[in-house]
Amino acid sequence: MKLTLRSPRLAAISLRMGLAIIFMYAAIASFANPNDWVGYLPTVLTDHVAATTLLKFFSVYELLLAAWLLSGVYVRYVAALCAATLAGIVVGNFNLFAITFRDIALIFAAIALFFLDED
Repeated sequence: MKLTLRSPRLAAISLRMGLAIIFMYAAIASFANPNDWVGYLPTVLTDHVAATTLLKFFSVYELLLAAWLLSGVYVRYVAALCAATLAGIVVGNFNLFAITFRDIALIFAAIALFFLDED
């Protein structure tokens, strides 16, 4: 296994780590300061489930995504799930597009990871 500066393997590792960090940060921050994060939950969901409960479940989901990314197992599947999750965040918070527009770059990072994976 030869690693060079043009290594698709290093690119995939970098994308996995970067995506994992953003999901870990969001999850940990929402556990630490839930009031800062409940506003990003779509009202269509919070009308049926308590916002704090929903946020806890979503935070655990984000931690599972991060762990899966770091594991390097079935990367193509987790990359697709990450892209879909981030797209859901953008669409669900379109009224906050001035903040969530950055997630579009993360969606494309997940898509790039999907295409880089060799599984």
